[in-house]
Amino acid sequence: MNPKVLIGAVVLLLAIGAGLWAMVGGDAVPQRIRADDAALVALGADVYARECAACHGVRLEGQPNWRSRLPDGGFPAPPHDDTGHTWHHADGLLFRITRDGGGSVAPPGFKSNMPAFGDRLSDREIQAVLSYIKSRWPKELRARHDLLNGRAAEQGSSR
Repeated sequence: MNPKVLIGAVVLLLAIGAGLWAMVGGDAVPQRIRADDAALVALGADVYARECAACHGVRLEGQPNWRSRLPDGGFPAPPHDDTGHTWHHADGLLFRITRDGGGSVAPPGFKSNMPAFGDRLSDREIQAVLSYIKSRWPKELRARHDLLNGRAAEQGSSR
């Protein structure tokens, strides 16, 4: 086989593999959400107050009528407490939504108003915010979220 064709085929296969890895969240979580890490949770509380509370509420309560569409087609910011759906998603997906914005994982035609924070927050700060949010959930809910993360890891996905 022609060496140039072989090299081209290898590069193409590597690119396809990297794309599939990214789609299932392989690059999504440099470090897991750690609700039991007091220093990380404290950092997360500070970052949350500065970057997230204006939309998602000081007490993680979200905006009113968060399940009803806005005139622009998006939705109000959901709560991050136990009344919302944040805990329904694995660490990797939560990290990607925060870093890359809601539109990065939304299905076609869905309008997300969640902005990307990857240019404003470090990966550590994103991990800290998510750790803070999880630390505020009841113990039973944190345990259910841990199980969800275990299933996602088994499936090789962050969803």
